Amino acid sequence: MEKVALISGGSRGIGAEIAVQLADAGWRLSLGMRRPEDAEARWGAHHVAPYDAMEANEAAWAEAALDHYGRIDAVICCAGIIELGDVISLGEAEQTAMMEVNVNSPRRLVRAAWEALGRSGEGRVIMLASLSGKRVASAASGAYSVSKFAAVALTHGIRQAGWDKGIRATAICPSFVNTDMAEAITDYPAKDMTQPEDVARMVLLALSLPNTASVAEMSVSCKAEPNY
Repeated sequence: MEKVALISGGSRGIGAEIAVQLADAGWRLSLGMRRPEDAEARWGAHHVAPYDAMEANEAAWAEAALDHYGRIDAVICCAGIIELGDVISLGEAEQTAMMEVNVNSPRRLVRAAWEALGRSGEGRVIMLASLSGKRVASAASGAYSVSKFAAVALTHGIRQAGWDKGIRATAICPSFVNTDMAEAITDYPAKDMTQPEDVARMVLLALSLPNTASVAEMSVSCKAEPNY
């Protein structure tokens, strides 16, 4: 039977490329979108559900996907937001929003799919984190890093909690990726950034590895980082 993946943030950027590559690889998809009615025609053969990270409707999405497919084999959390600002000056509302979208919503989604992931015996969780979850590159990225460090820790917590159920979790940690999000925060040349299709290839690799070859983190950068 074909495996089923839930993908948040699958309508654009890295998430969209992951969706394309998984579909090409034979996966059945459930895409969470704010406006399912705007989904591209190519997703007509898959499942599209209402999802808004700020509305805490993850359980309804997971239930709808189970009703549609009868199984969930992977949860891939790509939805995310960034607010530039240091940890002192950034407003409370902006920091709270980043924590809600980048950490709390993925936790709720994985929890909603938990029993199904365990039943598969090889459940997989992919967290699209960031190198900002591994280091704080500047004061302006500090508040964002708080949320992404938490996302990486969440991934490790999921891996520990699900190990005996065959659930494996991987945090994908890129630096600049050629997306509209990166374009909005840097003038680094798009051609020199990591490309979304290469991040998607990393996701497919993590999904394909057996339970006995768990990879907790995969870092990738387009620049000569000190450590990655």
